[in-house]
Amino acid sequence: MLAINLTNKVAVVTGVTSGIGAGVAKVLAQAGCHVAGCALSADNDEGTIAFVDSVESFGRRSFYQYADVTKPEELASFIDKVVILFGQIDIVVSNAGANVFKGAEKCTDEEWSHNINLNLASHWNLARICKPWLEQSDHGVFEVMASNHAYASIPGCFPYNVTKTALTGLVRALAIEWGPSIRVVGIAPGFIETPGNDKWFASFPDAEAERQRTIGLHPAGKLGSTAEVGAWCAFLASDFAAFATGTTYLVDGGRSALLQDS
Repeated sequence: MLAINLTNKVAVVTGVTSGIGAGVAKVLAQAGCHVAGCALSADNDEGTIAFVDSVESFGRRSFYQYADVTKPEELASFIDKVVILFGQIDIVVSNAGANVFKGAEKCTDEEWSHNINLNLASHWNLARICKPWLEQSDHGVFEVMASNHAYASIPGCFPYNVTKTALTGLVRALAIEWGPSIRVVGIAPGFIETPGNDKWFASFPDAEAERQRTIGLHPAGKLGSTAEVGAWCAFLASDFAAFATGTTYLVDGGRSALLQDS
C-alpha cells in the first residue's frame, strides 16, 4: 500500500499548542517529520507539553519556542533556532491565526490592524524568512492555513473573512514568483472540532442543538477533525502532490456546496 513518507524532513508549524496546529504537528510527525513549533504558550503549559509529547511519541525530534507571529523579529529568532538545531527546513505550515469577528460597521481601526497583522501579514513575514531555507530543500513546500470564509461567509465575520480571502491571493502570488524551487499551497478548512468552535457553540442558548443544526448543513454528515486537516498538510507536502501549487484547497465537508441553509 502506498503511504506518505516524509521521513527526516523538518517541518515548521505555527500555533502548535492547540486546535488545528496541534493536529497538523502530530500527523506530520506520524508521517516522519521532525517538527518545530511556536505559539503564545509557555514552555510548561499543557498544550506545549502535549505538542512535544505527540511529536516525540513517533520517535521524531521536537522543538518549541514562544513566538508572537505578529512580530517579525520573534519569527526570525524562532527560525534561526530551528536552523541551528536541525540544519534545514523542508515544510512550513503557516497556521497561527484567530477569529476577528466584528462586523463592518463596528470594526475599529485597531481591530482592523490587528486582524491584518495576525491573519495576513504574519504569513507573508514567515514566508520570506523561511524562503532561503525552503529553496535549499529538495522539495520545499510553504502551506498557508486559510478558511472556508475565503469563499463564502456570513454576516458579522468581517474583517476575518477579508484576510482569509487575501490569503488565496498570497498563495497564488508566491507560487508564481517562487516556483519551481518552492511549492506554495493553501488549505481552507470549514467547521473543525476545536476549542474555538466549542466556544462558538457555547455562545448559543442550546449549544448541542446548534451543533446538531450545523452538522446537518454538511453533506459529509459531520464536522471535520484536526487530524483530517493534518492529513491534507502531509499529503500536500509529499511527492504525491508534486504538481500542486498556487491553489487553495477547500476542505469543508461540502458545507459550501449548499445553495442556502435548509
